Amino acid sequence: MAELPHKYEVPVKVVAKAIKLSDETKEELKASGMMDDKGKLKLKGVSPKMLKRMKEEAVDCPVLKNELPFIQCFVCSNFQSRVSGKVLCKGDPL
Repeated sequence: MAELPHKYEVPVKVVAKAIKLSDETKEELKASGMMDDKGKLKLKGVSPKMLKRMKEEAVDCPVLKNELPFIQCFVCSNFQSRVSGKVLCKGDPL
């Protein structure tokens, strides 16, 4: 199996306190059907246990040049895959 084309390998880190999602990110999630009106995430193929763990993780985004919650990275168009604690990122401008 060939490796996915990516520009960055970004390590995923565990944070002490979950980083809040920005309001514009929440609006995007609601528009795409990944969040209900009450603000509860509904990601297909992700168990509630894994979702809880994802909320406590963050990445240093090489595209936006700041720390983001992993969920925001997960739904980004640049997200390729997560392998062994690293995110494969396309690196395209947003």
